[in-house]
Amino acid sequence: MAKFSLPKNSQYTEGKAWPKPEGAKNLQEFRIYRWSPDDGSNPRIDTYHVDRDDCGPMVLDALIWIKSNLDSTLTFRRSCREGICGSCAMNIDGQNTIACTMGIDECASSGAVKIYPLPHMPVLKDLVPDLTTFFAQHAAVEPWLQTDSPTPEHEWRQSPEDRVELDGLYECILCACCTTACPSYWWNGDRFLGPAALLHAYRWLADSRDERTGDRLDTLEDPFRLYRCHTIMNCANACPKGLNPAKAIAKIKKMMVERHV
Repeated sequence: MAKFSLPKNSQYTEGKAWPKPEGAKNLQEFRIYRWSPDDGSNPRIDTYHVDRDDCGPMVLDALIWIKSNLDSTLTFRRSCREGICGSCAMNIDGQNTIACTMGIDECASSGAVKIYPLPHMPVLKDLVPDLTTFFAQHAAVEPWLQTDSPTPEHEWRQSPEDRVELDGLYECILCACCTTACPSYWWNGDRFLGPAALLHAYRWLADSRDERTGDRLDTLEDPFRLYRCHTIMNCANACPKGLNPAKAIAKIKKMMVERHV
């Protein structure tokens, strides 16, 4: 899996080392990024020890245990705990992933588990990145069915063969792991749509029921929105659902060429 540097901040300071739980015999150390816009302090790294005998197996379980038993101020996003919503995306031991499906044992072999917010994104607090631009870029590709034909009485029909073309596209949970792993997005995030948004763009370009292919390609035909992708493949390596945004982007580029032939 791809490994990434820490979030971009001026400097880090050694934070608080929280007391170890009394009587616990099976401990796991966690070193977690902390920053609040309200205290005027630099980002810091706090150290916690989790009682594995009193905690579930996933990294998200550990974060919830820390918040419930040690430090109620620790801030992170979570929701489904089933790898469906993408809310708990963060950088764990240098890997962008979702905390609810990352086992503690998978990342504890090297000692302390190091947890940071998704890289190269503004941080709102602790492990919570500001995803405003990310979701605006997703909305910009108009990710819904668009047609000119009269609406059918019951449903828009699709053959099984055409439906298969959407496999590997519709499963995206918008966790932002791929987009925040992309160097092109790091440097051009204000103009390049990024892997997740472009994956969703192709999902509708590939949908046999959609009738706005030309308009969608017109929107994407821009030196930055699409063509900043250099097929580095960090996006595919980072995706916790095993999807391949780079492949979808390559197919969009192919469609761009074919429309001008």
